[in-house]
Amino acid sequence: MSVFLADEQDDQIDAEPLRRLADLVLSEERFPEDTEVTLLFVGDDQIATYNHRFMHREGATDVLAFPIEHLEPGMVPERRPGGPPLNIGEVVIAPAYVRAQTGSSGEAFEEQLSLLVVHGLLHLLGYDHQNDEQAEVMETREQQLLAKARRLPA
Repeated sequence: MSVFLADEQDDQIDAEPLRRLADLVLSEERFPEDTEVTLLFVGDDQIATYNHRFMHREGATDVLAFPIEHLEPGMVPERRPGGPPLNIGEVVIAPAYVRAQTGSSGEAFEEQLSLLVVHGLLHLLGYDHQNDEQAEVMETREQQLLAKARRLPA
């Protein structure tokens, strides 16, 4: 997997485990090895700008997902042989916002960042939570993927 990681904010994070987590999610969802995705870590002001511009909501938030393809959960799109890699989009996360929400517990902060990476990626892959049934499917898949990630060596 090609997980492009850009850290454009000041909150100190260990981004490499999050990149590996993104790899795991795409692999578990059976996406091709050359699938591309971007994880972008930004400050509160930047995510508030994105939230206003693209989602028409005010203020900062923890995560935004910007899909390039319209995908269905559990379905991998067909590609032309020799065609370009599949770029599924970008997940934008605001670590300072997340830290403020989780308090001083470093473990809770890291767990929440992991959840947001999985959550954002699942949105790119077509999962959603607009109704109770969709939310249950998405939350179950999040927990399955996080449990698998916890069993992997660091």
